[in-house]
Amino acid sequence: MGDHPVHNYPRPTVAVDTALLTWNPDQGLLVVEMARDDTGTWALPGAFLRKGETLAEAVERSLRDKLGVHGMRPRQLHVFDDPDRDDRDWVLSVAHVAVVRPDQLADLGSGSAQHTRLAPVDRPGELAWDHPEIIRLAKTDIRARYETDPDPERLLGHRFTLRDLRQVHEAVAGKKLQRDKFRRTMEPRLVGTGTLEQNTGTRGRPAELFRRKR
Repeated sequence: MGDHPVHNYPRPTVAVDTALLTWNPDQGLLVVEMARDDTGTWALPGAFLRKGETLAEAVERSLRDKLGVHGMRPRQLHVFDDPDRDDRDWVLSVAHVAVVRPDQLADLGSGSAQHTRLAPVDRPGELAWDHPEIIRLAKTDIRARYETDPDPERLLGHRFTLRDLRQVHEAVAGKKLQRDKFRRTMEPRLVGTGTLEQNTGTRGRPAELFRRKR
């Protein structure tokens, strides 16, 4: 450590920024964005770290206070440490990702952010700072998690049909998936419940409901 006290070294301001993702059967994988009055642009929800606060607590505070969203379980993605990334100051950002069901965003917009939008992750629009790169990392992370595991982020309930499962995986992947290949990949990780879906409103035999093995 040498003879120099820690406080003699310059230190950056630490921020957290979160790619909050959800899905829609028609629009695919979506990211929550908020309008910023200070920059006149759209951005991901974020906050500066306060004294005595953990990174996770800062993320939860930013989502609660700015968007009115509660109970998230974000994961760290990457640390953005380019000294020139923010023209306001030397700001180090710890990027996070969180994935939620659409119903968990029922109160979206009830926080301090006056204007919010859901944008496709492949077309997030013009955003402040390095937030497009955060979204790119977030979607790459989530898509990799969905390649082999059945709905690891629990966007569906505990029981679902293979059709429901494929639909959410296609939304995450941003493309259609071959039905038979998808079934072969997922079935070893599923357990049949022995029950059929109810009140489908469609012709033909109701589909079997499955659950995850873990």
